Amino acid sequence: MRLARISHADGVSFVALQSPTAAGGEPTAGDIAAEIAEHPFGDPTFTGRTWPLADVRLLAPILPSKVVCIGKNYAEHVAEMGGGDAPANPLIFMKPSTSVIGPGLPIQRPADSERVDYEGELAVVIGRPCRDVPEARAKDVILGYTVANDVTARDLQSADGQWTRAKGYDSFCPLGPWIETSLDPSDLAISTELDGATVQSSRTSMLIHGIEKQIAYISRVMTLLPGDTILTGTPAGVGPMVDGQTVSVTVEGIGTLTNPVRDRSTS
Repeated sequence: MRLARISHADGVSFVALQSPTAAGGEPTAGDIAAEIAEHPFGDPTFTGRTWPLADVRLLAPILPSKVVCIGKNYAEHVAEMGGGDAPANPLIFMKPSTSVIGPGLPIQRPADSERVDYEGELAVVIGRPCRDVPEARAKDVILGYTVANDVTARDLQSADGQWTRAKGYDSFCPLGPWIETSLDPSDLAISTELDGATVQSSRTSMLIHGIEKQIAYISRVMTLLPGDTILTGTPAGVGPMVDGQTVSVTVEGIGTLTNPVRDRSTS
């Protein structure tokens, strides 16, 4: 199932996208958004209301209580960042929920930073409350998968020596365009384009710490709630974005998340 959040004439709804295209295809004007009652967790029920996808706007597919991220999780990215050896365990950090935006909304470069980078990633959305999850049962707590961009103020990351400010600005966590619930994430192509030029290209099979290990490790530290989102790490090729550019992250089997880049107004 492909789950999304939409804005329509009457408000905001969770929906299931009923599409004639294959999983991972881009939406078409003929796709239908079927409204889900209340929330998409468990076995969702439907209200009977539908909209043509062409008549609504896609939002971030989930508003997580927290976004937990994994750093240095592709060997080539570790090397390009001069980070030494890959970490023996998942390196976790967090982005605030206020950093989340949906497809099409602008990534806003703050005046505080002279270098803001893209980081394309596969994201995991948690489907039920969980704690101390064994790796063997990690898949049981997953709602599905979406696409993320772990936007980073690289100069501030270096200056601060820790990552909260550099990762936490408003608009620094684009998510979308939807959540794919029927997907094997073990070997998916992942790529990022900047103004149409490919700047990152890898596969999720190259993750140092796999998704099951990430969930087990994180859930030993903190309780994960429905909708919480894990950004699984970015491959090599990260680099800066400037005002007026457009960045697109594509994950095989899910789709493409595209956002323009704008300088943030201070007025």
